[in-house]
Amino acid sequence: MINHLTTETLILRRPVAADLDPYVAFFTSERSRFAEGPVTDDQAWRMFGTELGHWELRGFGMFTVTSKDDAATPLGLVGPWFPAGWPEPEIGWLLWPEAEGRGIGLEAGKAVRDHVFRDLGWTTAVSYIERGNDRSAALARRLGAEIDPTAKSKNADTLVYRHPLPREVAA
Repeated sequence: MINHLTTETLILRRPVAADLDPYVAFFTSERSRFAEGPVTDDQAWRMFGTELGHWELRGFGMFTVTSKDDAATPLGLVGPWFPAGWPEPEIGWLLWPEAEGRGIGLEAGKAVRDHVFRDLGWTTAVSYIERGNDRSAALARRLGAEIDPTAKSKNADTLVYRHPLPREVAA
Protein backbone atom coordinates (compact mmCIF):
# COMPACT_ATOMS: atom_id res chain seq x y z
CA MET A 1 0.00 0.00 0.00
CA ILE A 2 1.36 3.41 -0.98
CA ASN A 3 0.57 5.84 1.85
CA HIS A 4 2.19 8.96 0.43
CA LEU A 5 3.32 10.68 -2.74
CA THR A 6 5.58 13.66 -3.18
CA THR A 7 5.83 16.25 -5.93
CA GLU A 8 8.11 19.20 -6.43
CA THR A 9 6.31 21.29 -3.80
CA LEU A 10 3.72 19.00 -2.19
CA ILE A 11 3.35 16.04 0.14
CA LEU A 12 0.30 13.84 -0.37
CA ARG A 13 -0.17 11.53 2.61
CA ARG A 14 -2.77 9.25 4.09
CA PRO A 15 -5.16 11.28 6.28
CA VAL A 16 -4.69 11.25 10.05
CA ALA A 17 -6.94 12.25 12.94
CA ALA A 18 -5.28 15.70 13.14
CA ASP A 19 -6.78 16.47 9.70
CA LEU A 20 -10.32 16.33 11.10
CA ASP A 21 -10.78 20.00 12.05
CA PRO A 22 -9.96 21.49 8.61
CA TYR A 23 -12.11 18.79 7.00
CA VAL A 24 -15.07 19.65 9.22
CA ALA A 25 -14.53 23.38 8.62
CA PHE A 26 -14.70 22.81 4.87
CA PHE A 27 -17.74 20.52 4.91
CA THR A 28 -19.76 22.71 7.25
CA SER A 29 -19.16 25.76 5.03
CA GLU A 30 -20.89 26.89 1.87
CA ARG A 31 -17.61 26.11 0.04
CA SER A 32 -18.61 22.41 0.11
CA ARG A 33 -21.80 22.93 -1.91
CA PHE A 34 -20.38 20.97 -4.86
CA ALA A 35 -19.19 18.11 -2.62
CA GLU A 36 -22.46 17.05 -0.97
CA GLY A 37 -22.32 19.85 1.61
CA PRO A 38 -22.73 21.84 3.60
CA VAL A 39 -23.43 19.39 6.40
CA THR A 40 -23.50 19.49 10.20
CA ASP A 41 -20.41 18.97 12.35
CA ASP A 42 -21.66 15.47 13.19
CA GLN A 43 -22.18 14.56 9.55
CA ALA A 44 -18.75 15.92 8.59
CA TRP A 45 -17.19 13.83 11.39
CA ARG A 46 -18.81 10.69 9.98
CA MET A 47 -17.76 11.62 6.43
CA PHE A 48 -14.16 11.95 7.62
CA GLY A 49 -14.49 8.49 9.16
CA THR A 50 -15.48 7.27 5.71
CA GLU A 51 -12.28 8.79 4.27
CA LEU A 52 -10.22 6.86 6.84
CA GLY A 53 -12.25 3.69 6.37
CA HIS A 54 -11.86 3.79 2.59
CA TRP A 55 -8.11 3.36 3.09
CA GLU A 56 -8.70 0.33 5.32
CA LEU A 57 -11.23 -1.31 3.03
CA ARG A 58 -9.69 -0.52 -0.36
CA GLY A 59 -6.00 -0.07 0.43
CA PHE A 60 -6.04 3.41 -1.11
CA GLY A 61 -7.96 6.63 -0.76
CA MET A 62 -7.88 10.38 -0.84
CA PHE A 63 -4.55 11.86 0.21
CA THR A 64 -4.27 14.86 2.51
CA VAL A 65 -2.33 17.48 0.56
CA THR A 66 0.24 19.65 2.33
CA SER A 67 3.02 21.94 1.20
CA LYS A 68 6.60 20.77 1.71
CA ASP A 69 7.13 24.18 3.34
CA ASP A 70 4.38 23.52 5.90
CA ALA A 71 3.68 19.80 6.16
CA ALA A 72 1.47 20.27 9.23
CA THR A 73 -1.25 22.32 7.47
CA PRO A 74 -3.72 20.39 5.29
CA LEU A 75 -4.67 22.14 2.06
CA GLY A 76 -7.31 19.64 0.95
CA LEU A 77 -7.74 16.08 -0.25
CA VAL A 78 -6.82 14.68 -3.66
CA GLY A 79 -6.79 11.03 -4.56
CA PRO A 80 -8.31 7.83 -5.81
CA TRP A 81 -11.84 7.18 -4.65
CA PHE A 82 -14.04 4.14 -5.27
CA PRO A 83 -16.54 3.55 -2.46
CA ALA A 84 -19.24 0.90 -2.70
CA GLY A 85 -21.93 1.92 -5.16
CA TRP A 86 -19.71 4.29 -7.16
CA PRO A 87 -20.13 3.71 -10.91
CA GLU A 88 -16.37 3.82 -11.68
CA PRO A 89 -13.04 4.50 -9.99
CA GLU A 90 -12.61 8.24 -9.52
CA ILE A 91 -9.81 10.74 -9.19
CA GLY A 92 -11.27 13.27 -6.80
CA TRP A 93 -10.23 16.54 -5.23
CA LEU A 94 -11.40 18.83 -2.47
CA LEU A 95 -9.28 21.93 -1.97
CA TRP A 96 -9.63 24.19 1.03
CA PRO A 97 -10.11 27.88 0.09
CA GLU A 98 -6.52 28.84 0.94
CA ALA A 99 -5.26 26.29 -1.61
CA GLU A 100 -7.28 27.53 -4.57
CA GLY A 101 -5.66 29.45 -7.38
CA ARG A 102 -2.12 28.33 -6.52
CA GLY A 103 -1.69 25.36 -8.89
CA ILE A 104 -1.95 22.90 -6.00
CA GLY A 105 -4.87 20.99 -7.51
CA LEU A 106 -3.07 20.55 -10.82
CA GLU A 107 0.20 19.43 -9.24
CA ALA A 108 -1.52 17.01 -6.86
CA GLY A 109 -3.93 15.83 -9.56
CA LYS A 110 -1.10 14.91 -11.92
CA ALA A 111 0.65 12.95 -9.17
CA VAL A 112 -2.55 11.06 -8.33
CA ARG A 113 -3.41 10.42 -11.98
CA ASP A 114 0.03 8.88 -12.53
CA HIS A 115 -0.30 6.90 -9.28
CA VAL A 116 -3.65 5.27 -10.12
CA PHE A 117 -2.54 4.11 -13.56
CA ARG A 118 1.05 3.17 -12.62
CA ASP A 119 0.77 1.86 -9.04
CA LEU A 120 -2.86 0.81 -8.67
CA GLY A 121 -3.11 -0.62 -12.18
CA TRP A 122 -6.31 1.19 -13.07
CA THR A 123 -7.21 1.08 -16.74
CA THR A 124 -9.75 3.89 -16.49
CA ALA A 125 -10.54 6.78 -14.19
CA VAL A 126 -13.17 9.49 -14.11
CA SER A 127 -13.88 12.59 -12.10
CA TYR A 128 -17.49 13.29 -11.10
CA ILE A 129 -18.11 17.02 -11.16
CA GLU A 130 -21.34 18.76 -10.24
CA ARG A 131 -22.80 21.05 -12.89
CA GLY A 132 -21.81 24.63 -12.12
CA ASN A 133 -18.55 23.71 -10.43
CA ASP A 134 -16.57 25.59 -13.04
CA ARG A 135 -13.26 25.60 -11.16
CA SER A 136 -13.31 21.84 -10.74
CA ALA A 137 -14.28 21.32 -14.38
CA ALA A 138 -11.39 23.56 -15.46
CA LEU A 139 -8.99 21.49 -13.35
CA ALA A 140 -10.28 18.27 -14.93
CA ARG A 141 -9.66 19.73 -18.39
CA ARG A 142 -6.14 20.87 -17.38
CA LEU A 143 -5.50 17.27 -16.34
CA GLY A 144 -6.51 16.17 -19.86
CA ALA A 145 -9.95 14.80 -18.94
CA GLU A 146 -12.93 15.27 -21.23
CA ILE A 147 -16.65 14.87 -20.66
CA ASP A 148 -17.74 11.31 -21.41
CA PRO A 149 -21.44 11.49 -22.31
CA THR A 150 -21.72 7.68 -22.40
CA ALA A 151 -20.43 7.13 -18.86
CA LYS A 152 -22.79 6.36 -16.01
CA SER A 153 -23.06 9.31 -13.66
CA LYS A 154 -23.75 9.44 -9.92
CA ASN A 155 -26.85 11.58 -10.55
CA ALA A 156 -28.41 13.93 -13.11
CA ASP A 157 -26.52 16.95 -11.74
CA THR A 158 -23.08 15.36 -12.18
CA LEU A 159 -20.90 15.39 -15.29
CA VAL A 160 -18.38 12.61 -15.87
CA TYR A 161 -14.91 13.63 -16.99
CA ARG A 162 -12.80 10.74 -18.26
CA HIS A 163 -9.04 10.85 -17.78
CA PRO A 164 -6.87 9.60 -20.62
CA LEU A 165 -4.51 6.70 -20.05
CA PRO A 166 -0.91 7.89 -19.91
CA ARG A 167 1.02 6.97 -23.06
CA GLU A 168 3.27 4.54 -21.21
CA VAL A 169 0.22 2.64 -19.87
CA ALA A 170 -1.75 2.71 -23.13
CA ALA A 171 1.21 1.34 -25.16
